Amino acid sequence: MNAIYFNEYGPADVLRYGPQPTPTPQPNQILVRVRASSINPIDWKVRRGDIKLLTGFNFPMIPGRDVAGEVAAVGNQVVRFAVGDRVYGMADGGTGGANAEYALLAGGAAAFIPENLSFEQAGAVPLAALTALQALRDKGQLLSGDRVLINGASGGVGAFAVQLAKALGAGEVTGTASAENLELVRGLGADRAIDYRAHDFTKDLSRYDLIFDAAGKSSFVGSQAALRRNGRYVSTDPQPVTVVAGKLAALRTTKSAHVLLADPSGPDLALISAWLQAGTLRVIVDKTFPLSEAAAAHRYNEEGESNGKVVLTVGE
Repeated sequence: MNAIYFNEYGPADVLRYGPQPTPTPQPNQILVRVRASSINPIDWKVRRGDIKLLTGFNFPMIPGRDVAGEVAAVGNQVVRFAVGDRVYGMADGGTGGANAEYALLAGGAAAFIPENLSFEQAGAVPLAALTALQALRDKGQLLSGDRVLINGASGGVGAFAVQLAKALGAGEVTGTASAENLELVRGLGADRAIDYRAHDFTKDLSRYDLIFDAAGKSSFVGSQAALRRNGRYVSTDPQPVTVVAGKLAALRTTKSAHVLLADPSGPDLALISAWLQAGTLRVIVDKTFPLSEAAAAHRYNEEGESNGKVVLTVGE
């Protein structure tokens, strides 16, 4: 199969496109003929070596978490899916593996693609939507009526987070974005939209029950003043310094800090699929690139100004 891979950590230029071994499914896995994938910040953070303590040095690495395509083969313990099914999910690999013509999904982490989604739309969903759902519901313990702020509300995770916060019963949702993206954020259901370049949410008089930093650009220490008593702060930044600083600061207050790495959960993805099918959630795709141009897609996403997801199309 053809795949995107890299043999050393570094800038987008280390990415190569060429032949790699086609993976073989284990008994609990399915092999998917990938039709679409996407670029998430975690992908270029892995490529740069930002979290090499977690990802190691076992090269070549195939990046990418999001898989959308058709089942090509199933392990003998998988009973829910059959060859030809349209499925999506997070790739079953420690460093990714989705930016390729074939990828593996754990049977328990896959879900059927909603009928109203194309492969390109489906490829934008798994990691971002699961991150948003698990950050708000599980780590953030969102309660009905809560005041919620989403930092980075027009990005891949943030766009889902705004919609999911409303679906989960938030009383008021505020989203931060650049000025040109404020209408998009309002269109997703935010009650308030803030231009982060002109207005620092940590320095105004508003207080929130839950702050979800979907962009990984703020900190618990800097955001404490914007949290109500017993407020929760959730970040997507897995850097050890972020985790340690947040936990230490939380020891001195009733407020709490959490870092989330999404769990590839089939049941959660099925719930998201139901919301997508019903129109409660919609997918925002900013730009598409062919798989062979993944390096350009990485550079574009790394600039940090995309609206929604950057998608890679694979094959015909």
